[in-house]
Amino acid sequence: MLQLDNIYLFLIMLPIISFLYSSVGHGGASGYLAMMALFSFAPETMKPTALLLNLFVAGISFYYYYKEGYFNKKLFISFALTSIPLAFLGGTIEIDASIYKKILAVLLVFAILKMLNVFGKESDTIKQVKLWQGLVVGGIIGFFSGLIGIGGGIILTPVILLLHWGKMKEAAAVSALFIWVNSASGLIGQLSTGISLNMDSFILVAIALIGGIFGGYFGSKKINNQNLRYILAFVLVIACVKLFFT
Repeated sequence: MLQLDNIYLFLIMLPIISFLYSSVGHGGASGYLAMMALFSFAPETMKPTALLLNLFVAGISFYYYYKEGYFNKKLFISFALTSIPLAFLGGTIEIDASIYKKILAVLLVFAILKMLNVFGKESDTIKQVKLWQGLVVGGIIGFFSGLIGIGGGIILTPVILLLHWGKMKEAAAVSALFIWVNSASGLIGQLSTGISLNMDSFILVAIALIGGIFGGYFGSKKINNQNLRYILAFVLVIACVKLFFT
């Protein structure tokens, strides 16, 4: 996997992506998948590699947000009850490569909008999420998380903010753990079908952790670098276009 052309450029961009995603409580799978698509990674290695990276980066991000007191346990549980089993189910399903690319491209739109802070506005009025709402939202996001190889935070965070179920930092903390459990469940589902992880994936983990540690720390401390997010959004747009037309 690490013998690809321009792999050094990929390795340079990897910790930048993990830094930006971790700073907002995400693991970065949508960004990793976008970059892997741009660098023509083999489709069968993309999903498990992205989920593995998610486990470490989202875990680090959650640690920092939890330490700062932003985690809402009740809100997390309402989503996780259905997302975990359905992420496993999604992980066991193989879909056609062309369909996979189109679904991923659509999900990247959420990542682009998130990086542009379209969903960054908070509401002073916080509503209590009803159990059935959490179960439905968590289940749908969890299934697509396992199917595509993302943790689902890039979708959950906007939903929490749009429906006024929590503030930005609270949404980041909940999404970070949500990503972690879905990534673990989806990865187990994929491994149960005979898919194996390339040892090179763990080299990518070590590199991504560098950005993840700094991103989780500075993000939980209210430090923001919007210019870098604009650059990442531009990269995601290019990947999105490539996925739609290849």
